[in-house]
Amino acid sequence: MCKNKRLLALLLAGAMALSLAGCGGSGDSAGTTAAGGDTGATTAAAGGSSDETTAAAENAEPSVYRTLYSSEVTTLNYLTSGSTNDWSIGANVVDSLIEYDKYGNVIPSLAESWESNDDMTEWTFHIRKGVKWVDKNGNEVADVTANDWVTTAQYVNDARNDSDNQYMYSTGSVVTNAQAYYDYTAYLLDCETYGFEEGDENAVDDEGNAIEVVEPVDPASIGVKATDDYTLVISLDQPCPFFLSVLSYTTFMPVYGPFLEEVGSQFGLDADSLLYCGAYILSSFEPQQEHVLTKNPTYWDKDNVFIDEIRETYNAEASSISLQMYLDGEVDGASIDTNLLDSMLQDETTKNLIHTTRRDIAYSYWYMFNFNPQFDDVYEPENWKIAVNNVNFRKALMAGLDRVRSMTVYDPYNPENMISNTVTPATFAVGAGKDFTQYDALKPYSDGDSFDEAAAIEYRDKARAELEAAGCTFPIKVLVSYNPTTSNWDHECQLEEQQLEGLLGTDFIDIIVEAGPETGFLAAVRRSGKYAFMLCNWGADYADPQTWTEPFGIDNSYNGWDKSEDPTTKALFAQWYELVYGTDAAVAEGLDVDPNGGVVGAAQIYDDEEARYEAFANAEALLLENAVVIPYKISGYSYTISNVNPLEGEYAPYGVALQRFKYQKLYDTSMNMDEFNAAYAQWETERAAAIAE
Repeated sequence: MCKNKRLLALLLAGAMALSLAGCGGSGDSAGTTAAGGDTGATTAAAGGSSDETTAAAENAEPSVYRTLYSSEVTTLNYLTSGSTNDWSIGANVVDSLIEYDKYGNVIPSLAESWESNDDMTEWTFHIRKGVKWVDKNGNEVADVTANDWVTTAQYVNDARNDSDNQYMYSTGSVVTNAQAYYDYTAYLLDCETYGFEEGDENAVDDEGNAIEVVEPVDPASIGVKATDDYTLVISLDQPCPFFLSVLSYTTFMPVYGPFLEEVGSQFGLDADSLLYCGAYILSSFEPQQEHVLTKNPTYWDKDNVFIDEIRETYNAEASSISLQMYLDGEVDGASIDTNLLDSMLQDETTKNLIHTTRRDIAYSYWYMFNFNPQFDDVYEPENWKIAVNNVNFRKALMAGLDRVRSMTVYDPYNPENMISNTVTPATFAVGAGKDFTQYDALKPYSDGDSFDEAAAIEYRDKARAELEAAGCTFPIKVLVSYNPTTSNWDHECQLEEQQLEGLLGTDFIDIIVEAGPETGFLAAVRRSGKYAFMLCNWGADYADPQTWTEPFGIDNSYNGWDKSEDPTTKALFAQWYELVYGTDAAVAEGLDVDPNGGVVGAAQIYDDEEARYEAFANAEALLLENAVVIPYKISGYSYTISNVNPLEGEYAPYGVALQRFKYQKLYDTSMNMDEFNAAYAQWETERAAAIAE
């Protein structure tokens, strides 16, 4: 790591000469930016001895990262919360079985090593010996053992604990009996809630609905078992080649059973009701005042923890005052509103401090067509059904959507950086040393641009002729809904209305932009089918293309194409489903496919990564070729001033890797735009090399 940083420092030497004076709490002895300059290795690199380097490190001032926050965590219980805001603490104070290096490679953490059986249904983890659970004062409480993951599995899958991420035990990877135990405890909870005895066949809820009896399931039957104190075996009901990536979620983090039993429902209420085995200890937790995370002195990998203390101070106005506080030397980072960029890039005091963050690909956004409209008659749902089932109509909108223009709402400088050309974001998944979006079926889409005015007109004219023959009336009403609480979504929709109607003609389409409710938007609009054409998103759960197929399956709450009565669309859905899950699964679901087709679904391929990725690429290409969905953008990025370089930290666009401060260092000042772009290009080059290896 240090070698790469010194190389990067040399590459950026010209830009580094312009670095500003330090204004952070760094203990670095030289004024360096986050783009390079590894002061921990400077003495040795210059010819000094390792003893001198060690002495310098011991005498250095503690490295303290200071920041503001405006949204308080709702709980410290990492086993139950699904909020990334809550994870910001849990991720840093409790380790996982595995972690990631800065390129996204899985590396050992609390598991020193692991192996699976041939069909990847049984995974054995060898737990690192000597790791301690400590309290908030650093006092040792117990050893971390395999039993701690058994406790986690039984706690998370008990419905009475209401864990938001329990589904990680049954989605994608299916841990044996985890869902069965959850269903049984949910049944017990219903019996307790409505005052019935277990096994009562006459039990009903408050609305008179029958409570179905569920047979008892022993928590010990869950497929997470400690065969001895340092051997953990996890059993799955189906092969899962991506199982390691599931382990980066908080619901697979350990917890010490005796302590959990002692504190009971108080677990995770404050710093005293947690135990710690991660890089940091939550030494102070004062809600809406301050959080202090202090380097764990007993941490097994403390040599890779470079920031000694993280001090988070609450301020409801953090977004508006953090910039000035950074300039005054009171904090070490600040987000920048794009409305301020022009003036800040021209200001001598700030222009060399601003850079973007890393592109966030945790979520992918697409425009979805609703094949099962449930909106009011005034928007002509029956006419919409005729239109949406016509592939040339969908292709006209796909080719006519100028996504770059729309992205100027968020970034007027580099809007093209937010564009995604595929459902699965580029750089998300790598199989057999190649990015998923570069497999043959997807490469034409990932390397191109769906926006093509001439093609849009051609598709429009073909669609008009076909739709007139089918009895469709014009202009076709296109109900576009947005959430009024989401910043800039309304402006984005208005831009697209102007652009699409201007290109395709108001005699062809009438885009009707309407705000949905401020609360319960998803339930009221998307899940209820009360839209025709709308921006939707999906967040990845694990490191495999399969995670991006989930919004399109049977009984999905996104586009309802599985419920279309149109023969062409029904056949298209059946073909896609067969490509993903195989002929036998499609036949079992009653889909109209050749029962002797013998198609092995992408999800069934577990022992040949290249073949698996190629099969998933073919399935996704079918969606794009038929404009079932229009890829739109990634989660995005922001402009920032920061004295840490996130490219040095763990990397994975799922789980908690991006929340961790381990491996990161605090510098005297922030990178500028050129420095960050060079650092990011270097990271991409190094990552590609690491993947190829």
